[in-house]
Amino acid sequence: MTVHGISGRVNLKNQYDIQDPRKQYFNKDIPKQIQPEPGLDSKLKPLADHGKSTYKGTGRLKGRKALITGGDSGIGRAVAIAYAREGADVAISYLPSEQSDADDVMEILQKSGVNAIALSGDLTNEVFARKLVNSAAKKLGGLDILVNNAGKQIFNDDITTIPTKQLMDTFTINIIAMFWTVQEALKYLPKGGAIINTTSIQATQPSEGLLDYAATKAAITNFTRGLAQQLTPKGIRVNAVAPGPIWTPLQPSYGQSQEKIVKFGQDTPLGRPGQPAELASAYVFLATQESSYISGEVVGVTGGKLR
Repeated sequence: MTVHGISGRVNLKNQYDIQDPRKQYFNKDIPKQIQPEPGLDSKLKPLADHGKSTYKGTGRLKGRKALITGGDSGIGRAVAIAYAREGADVAISYLPSEQSDADDVMEILQKSGVNAIALSGDLTNEVFARKLVNSAAKKLGGLDILVNNAGKQIFNDDITTIPTKQLMDTFTINIIAMFWTVQEALKYLPKGGAIINTTSIQATQPSEGLLDYAATKAAITNFTRGLAQQLTPKGIRVNAVAPGPIWTPLQPSYGQSQEKIVKFGQDTPLGRPGQPAELASAYVFLATQESSYISGEVVGVTGGKLR
């Protein structure tokens, strides 16, 4: 199937068909571009693949109910689409400035025939973060899967000029809010429930310009492993996914320097940035009973870069 506008002109099949991963997506220089934070998927050049035309579901999550923070764009959008295609009812959170992206993904989710809801707010606000989980569980009729995915990333290669507000917002959104959402989710998650956190290759390979972001990702990795020790004996599994360089709105909305944007992802063994759709199957696997003996683990999706 030839898809236009998704990372250039690329012959894409579904995730089950064999193809050369080096050539599966756009692998040329990316044009310099700047978006206001937090950025929109609809304005990426080239556009990213979230699985709208390429993810084929088989009902692996039928009857499950999932909340995905930051589910309007990037990795969260791809996970939301995959979960819906696998039969799960899905709630996503998003920032008010991301309304257009949220509207787009909601249309895709609803076409999957599942119950889909979108909840707008800012995860730096503890009241909203806690209310988000309770509202999602109420509207979905329960909660089986929590995906803590929302994140903030701002490039700054001079520690002396990182504003305190940026530090506080990055730490609050990326890690502190996870404490709030998990605390509320434990009211609803059943035995067999799953928590999946988005960490990063930055947790173990920090870039010089992402000190605060990388520090939060290292914290998420430790949070995941420690929380698994608490909850696995209670029948709730906790795991994380560590993406490498993935083409999302975080990158052009001041998440990378313009020089790094051009060659983004080309330093991986696969020679290109990853697409959000390429992570979706990892989140699906960790949410299903197929991964019933896996807890406290971090799954790397890095294009071959070692963690």
